[in-house]
Amino acid sequence: MSEPSEPSGLSERDLAVLALEREPWPGPGAKERAVRERLGITPTRYYQLLNALLDDPRALAHDPVTVNRLRRLREARRARR
Repeated sequence: MSEPSEPSGLSERDLAVLALEREPWPGPGAKERAVRERLGITPTRYYQLLNALLDDPRALAHDPVTVNRLRRLREARRARR
């Protein structure tokens, strides 16, 4: 993980990942394109980072609405498997 830059203890990259998750996306591929352009990482790496953030109490404290929504979606996907 990157060096913390915020009082929350989350790195700038962590905060950027959470910010991307709050945005609405118009169609397929738009989010992945934004991940590459804004963060400079692959979508695969983005989702790895996001998944780790969902288990991080600092992320939950910083943005409980987004983190809880994504946790519910993740659990629903796991339950369908």
